[in-house]
Amino acid sequence: MTPFPAPPGPEVRALRFTCILAPIEHTLEIQRSVFLTRLVPVTSEEAARDVIESQRRAHHDARHHCSAFVLGADRETQRSSDDGEPSGTAGVPMMQALLQRETIDGRRDLSDVVAVTTRWFGGILLGAGGLVRAYSDSVSQAVSAATLRPFERVRELVVVLPMSEAGRGENVLRHLEHPVLGTDYRSTSVEVTLGVEDTESALDAARQRVEAALQGAASFRLGEAAWSA
Repeated sequence: MTPFPAPPGPEVRALRFTCILAPIEHTLEIQRSVFLTRLVPVTSEEAARDVIESQRRAHHDARHHCSAFVLGADRETQRSSDDGEPSGTAGVPMMQALLQRETIDGRRDLSDVVAVTTRWFGGILLGAGGLVRAYSDSVSQAVSAATLRPFERVRELVVVLPMSEAGRGENVLRHLEHPVLGTDYRSTSVEVTLGVEDTESALDAARQRVEAALQGAASFRLGEAAWSA
């Protein structure tokens, strides 16, 4: 199962990003060399390095365990390793395969993923160009086989209704375009929390839409930001 990302802090700029839904492995054979790529969803550098070391232990007979991982909605953490392959022929191509991958609606926003490519040497030298293509293709094909999961940054818009409007108001809100994240009944009011795209324009439009639908019977407050799958 995909680790759910932590709530976005105030420094996060991205409104959306995409990760893989579950771990996946893909094998590619080129000139008798075997490239086994494992992709795993992760949310921390420690978790990514644990995956790399686990792959190394599981396939200790292989010569190389090259890796790349990218973390965060803004993709601010990027690490790669050639693990003994000629410099620049493995880790960087693997990283570019992750960063340049088009996900949903043509976006390049894949993150919170680690790729480990284990290579068994087949006795034929591939050359620098051949290695770059092999590592890049191995990761690209693994991503193509993975199921992707998009996350959208939303802000909680809490709609406060008098108890006399609770039934009608909640029914109206559930038929608007914004998902209802929760309902909290108080002694004299009910609070319905909507998930709205976390931009000023979207929040203003949502308030106007709710006010029009409820004919001014509601008040509002903003809640926390979160990632909505």
